[in-house]
Amino acid sequence: MRPPKPPEPDERPDRDGQPAYDAPAPDRVEKSDAQWQRELDGVAYFILRTAGTERAFTGEHWDTRTPGLYRCAGCKTPLFVSEDKFDSGCGWPSFRRPVAASHVDNRIDRSHGMVRTEVTCHACGGHLGHVFPDGPPPTGLRYCINSGAIELVADAEPHDGVLP
Repeated sequence: MRPPKPPEPDERPDRDGQPAYDAPAPDRVEKSDAQWQRELDGVAYFILRTAGTERAFTGEHWDTRTPGLYRCAGCKTPLFVSEDKFDSGCGWPSFRRPVAASHVDNRIDRSHGMVRTEVTCHACGGHLGHVFPDGPPPTGLRYCINSGAIELVADAEPHDGVLP
């Protein structure tokens, strides 16, 4: 049996045929490059604003087991929850699905001589990582996300008022 393909740009993953959390798309966050440079640390700026990648097994969250909510390090949009995090062995935080399909965007990335599906924050457009078709059930997807692009809010859940 062939694994599912990553979502095409603008296709939204769901939770077992149901919407993730039924959340509207977050408002767009528009800032100048100078503003992003002032507000983000060097690693977050490199990843979010220049589509950089941290080295495998070096990021803060690749092996974190703390329960909570992962949000964009740039604009604080909720992106992933710890119960969807799994150890894929790749060295980056891996998730089965986003917390709300409307909070991430996918687009084709043809950089570095490969064709992949890039994942970006819907609100600020920041580069998060890539999604691959080799994840566990129920989605079969692996959202491979840079630690420097996300921050963990320990013990928070989307239904704790984090999402509208």
